[in-house]
Amino acid sequence: MKYSFEEDLQIISDHITKFDIQISHALVLGGAGFLGSWMCDALVRTGSQVTCVDNFASGLPVTIKNLTGNPLFQFIEHDVSNPFNPEGPFDLVIHMASRASPFEFAHHPVEILDANTRGVRNALTIARENDAKFLFTSTSEIYGDPFTVPTPETYRGNVNTIGPRGCYDEAKRCGEAYVTAFHRQFGLDTRIVRIFNTYGPRMRMDGIYGRVIPRFVSQSLNNEPISIFGDGLQTRSFCYVTDQIRGLLTFATRDGLSGEVINIGNNSEITIFELANLVRRLTGSSSELKFELLPEDDPLRRNPVITKANRLLSWEPEIALEAGLKKMVEWVRGTSLQ
Repeated sequence: MKYSFEEDLQIISDHITKFDIQISHALVLGGAGFLGSWMCDALVRTGSQVTCVDNFASGLPVTIKNLTGNPLFQFIEHDVSNPFNPEGPFDLVIHMASRASPFEFAHHPVEILDANTRGVRNALTIARENDAKFLFTSTSEIYGDPFTVPTPETYRGNVNTIGPRGCYDEAKRCGEAYVTAFHRQFGLDTRIVRIFNTYGPRMRMDGIYGRVIPRFVSQSLNNEPISIFGDGLQTRSFCYVTDQIRGLLTFATRDGLSGEVINIGNNSEITIFELANLVRRLTGSSSELKFELLPEDDPLRRNPVITKANRLLSWEPEIALEAGLKKMVEWVRGTSLQ
């Protein structure tokens, strides 16, 4: 069965209609990235004017190609780490601009730090000038290698500032501190979401950009060895993109949530070894499993407590891992996105 973007976008549209989500003009920083492009699509479908900003550090022009020419959509090529003054007014600013693949941490640590610190402050300044709601997409990485699993929002983290992941997790922690400071000092309506591993169509699978699911799917479809780091017993909890975008939109727009911090992710945990075998089964692959050294500071478990998202947003994941992976497999089979 051929993958359909329209079917997945309709899932989001139905959610938007049900919860009467209305935004006049949104500024999406990092809008040509994986999640950012889905957010732009979703907002345009609400009838919102969308200004998308990206410098294509890891995002791609093809992810927003379908929006080019739409009168509700404007694109600005810019590095958010540098100040700028986009034409508003905006009633929502979303900071989603950051390289996020662990393989990128070794090659672009300064850019990652800048995007999530200087870039966040620039975005907050724009939100303040427009009296707009502000959503910062933080990450489960701020928890480091947690001692408490499943991990609630109250957990403060077990991180290594000088480790190879420090450029990302510490930058996100600093970004959260900036968001909180603007909320406390200026009364800005801010929200922080800690995103757990999300997957779906438009994820890059090439070179240093490849994350575990697109990498496993691509390797399996090509009958190449599947690269597993360590013994594969480390766990992750994977959330399909439509579930994630539903949660982000609800959190970004619902009144009465200023200052809140919420985990959004699937709370179903799986080992990487089990994931590799599941992908092999779904693709009918003959790929062998290739075990490689576990990277330094790679978290051994990832699993969110999502009771707060359920209570405040009436949100929970709906797409089971196997169903989401089937969509991912069909997309990879038919894509030219690299």
